[in-house]
Amino acid sequence: MGELPGSVLFACTMNSVRSPMAEAILKHLHGRHIYVDSVGVREGEIDGFTIAVMDEIGIDVSKHRSKVFDQLEDSSFDLVISLSPEAQHSAVEMTRTMACEVEFWPTYDPTLTEGNRETRLEAYRQVRDQLMARIKERFPLMRMPEP
Repeated sequence: MGELPGSVLFACTMNSVRSPMAEAILKHLHGRHIYVDSVGVREGEIDGFTIAVMDEIGIDVSKHRSKVFDQLEDSSFDLVISLSPEAQHSAVEMTRTMACEVEFWPTYDPTLTEGNRETRLEAYRQVRDQLMARIKERFPLMRMPEP
């Protein structure tokens, strides 16, 4: 297992669904070891379905405040993970003059799902669960040695 990065930025289109989910999951798993933030290409508000599906797994994102790249207090990250093609373009532009790794994790936008409330919630759950699995794979939990 490699070293965990010191800081990670998740980026998506509006910082209202995918990147806040990813930020909250990584903070939940490694918040004491990694500085985590998220950002969008355009301004948005935290999505109500995002709040609902994250609450289902015991993670509160209701106080998340969406922001765009220009609003970042610190733009020095070890790793930027973009979750949408638009965010990938902005991440590459932002890191052009930085020693920073950029990864592209194409992630479905559940806001595109049509149907009743349960159908739409299921789409958000799938994105949440895919992000959880990918984050656990990319940032493995430290195991304590056996006594």
